[in-house]
Amino acid sequence: MERLILLRHGKAERDSASGDDFARRLTARGRSDAREAGARLAEMGFVPDLCLVSDAARTRDTWEALSPVCPACPARFEPDLYHAEAGKVWEIVQAAGADGARTLMVIGHNPGLHELVVRLLAEGGASPDLMAMARSRFPTSAAAVFLFDDAGRPIYDGLLLPPRGGYD
Repeated sequence: MERLILLRHGKAERDSASGDDFARRLTARGRSDAREAGARLAEMGFVPDLCLVSDAARTRDTWEALSPVCPACPARFEPDLYHAEAGKVWEIVQAAGADGARTLMVIGHNPGLHELVVRLLAEGGASPDLMAMARSRFPTSAAAVFLFDDAGRPIYDGLLLPPRGGYD
């Protein structure tokens, strides 16, 4: 794996009709923000060749909203990404990277995704200002992008934080 994109799902409804967290869908704003995040990532040249998606409804909706900007990218729905801790997300990423994915995107959940972003920034020697910004928030539809050197060390390559209140 050469590049990793960690994307938090779009803004979701507070409660699902069933009351089950797993079944929460994206709001209209969530779908719009997910489309915009995908478009901005593509404009920056960050287009995955494999996307790992938590199998929760809101992450599936996020993938559906942004997938038109990367039509050649297959998605693999991963039940273990649902509310996974940072270490588990990293295990799943490493396994997919070992399978030959060059640019890998993960669509998942906080706090695990946020914790992994901060961990990779720290391992890559990010500046104190960048660390402070990353620690402060990783809202819905936020994305962090990392390159990896030959030794597998992360190198910060971009952080996309939607404006407060979304892209609209």
